[in-house]
Amino acid sequence: MSGSTERTGSHEVTPPTAKLTLTTLTAMVVGSMVGAGVFSLPSRFAQETGVAGALIAWAIAGTGMLMLAFVFQSLAVRRPDLDAGVYAYAKAGFGEYLGFFSAFGYWASACVGNVTYWVLIMSTVGAIWPALGDGDTLLAAVLSTLGLWGFFLLIRRGVKEATTINRVVTVAKVVPILVFVLIALFYFDAGVFADNFAGADYAGSLFNQVRGTMLATVFVFLGVEGASVYSRHAKRRADVGRATVLGFLSVFAVFASVTVVSYGIMPMGEIAELRQPSMAGVLEHAVGTWGKVFVSVGLIVSVLGAYLAWTLMAAEVLFVAAKDEDMPRFLGRSSGDDVPVPALMMTTLLSQLVLVVTLFSDDAFNFALDLTSALSLIPFLLAAAFALKLGLRPDERTAGGAITGREITVAAVATVYTAFLLFAAGLKFVLVSFIVYAPATLLFAKARREQGRRLFSPRELLICAVSVAGAVLGVVALALGWISL
Repeated sequence: MSGSTERTGSHEVTPPTAKLTLTTLTAMVVGSMVGAGVFSLPSRFAQETGVAGALIAWAIAGTGMLMLAFVFQSLAVRRPDLDAGVYAYAKAGFGEYLGFFSAFGYWASACVGNVTYWVLIMSTVGAIWPALGDGDTLLAAVLSTLGLWGFFLLIRRGVKEATTINRVVTVAKVVPILVFVLIALFYFDAGVFADNFAGADYAGSLFNQVRGTMLATVFVFLGVEGASVYSRHAKRRADVGRATVLGFLSVFAVFASVTVVSYGIMPMGEIAELRQPSMAGVLEHAVGTWGKVFVSVGLIVSVLGAYLAWTLMAAEVLFVAAKDEDMPRFLGRSSGDDVPVPALMMTTLLSQLVLVVTLFSDDAFNFALDLTSALSLIPFLLAAAFALKLGLRPDERTAGGAITGREITVAAVATVYTAFLLFAAGLKFVLVSFIVYAPATLLFAKARREQGRRLFSPRELLICAVSVAGAVLGVVALALGWISL
């Protein structure tokens, strides 16, 4: 350990020996975003919209997420005292309880997202091994469980080793996606593309088409905040913001291209019916069986890399929240290799629980994907709103002078965008999110008891009551069949 110190909230913490460079931080962002989602995009979009709706959706999502990337870039420079990004910003802006909810929601989102990776891997192999089905059979769950705990043991060996592996895997997994886009362009049929332009009758109005794609775009862009979450390991603080924007710009064009070129290969009705990973089915239609095999291998490499990055980030959020006394103390312990083992264990356990729940879902992959997106929206909204608050109410801890008009505009757009996403998610996923959020208050209460503090302020008690009421309504809705998994 180094002899110098840095601040994490109100506590001084000796910085870890492993310091990450701009290249490694950027690889963390790219590695987090390029995962299961990109391989599911053709079918997910074709189920909701045609080419016109897809172009509008990507324009909205690209602009909104770029604004969020700029928000994280700005906050990394303006408030260098705050670590763990999403969680720390929510706490600084809106108090300890909402900061706790942000930390827990972001962590839970990562855990649910990790389950989508294993479901998609098993679905991919299930094309040749029917016993795995669509990744939702008992055998698939057992094999996924072995994968979960295998990665737990790998990451326990050390953060530096794990991030180095992620850097190599990031390069390996981007290549097959780029090859897919190039091959699809070569086989591109303008007539098929034109027929798919307006969308099919089942897609509904253009507004509903665009709205229907929003959670899918959120899922594939999750990870744009990756460098911010891992900021305490950065060699230079300014690299956190640079890595965020570089990572986002590196993958945005790829995601949009994967979606759009697919409309030039097959009718959208046929794309919508493809099993996941639908990118494999599109390439198989173009070039034959080898295309399906090529994408499937690329997917497995990609998803394992994304799983590694997300597990690291999820454990990091719990660890820093515990260090800042917003989570129970046991989650703030780490090994001599700077690995937050209790936080890593809890992350793996929640992923295991969600994996079991998927056995009872009608569509395990899409349910887990949409829930991942929905859980992340409140942390994103609070981070964007904090940036807006900094611009409207000057804070003496803000570095670099007064907040500029450009930064205020960016924060306002990011706030409106994330609020729209909550609307697009729909009541079902808002209620299910409450079911996840409400029980987490037990961890907050445990942390307060450890400190000998009052459990809730009047304002916090009101927030708690709202979350519990939402959870009760969600449980009732599930029990009566108003919503389903």
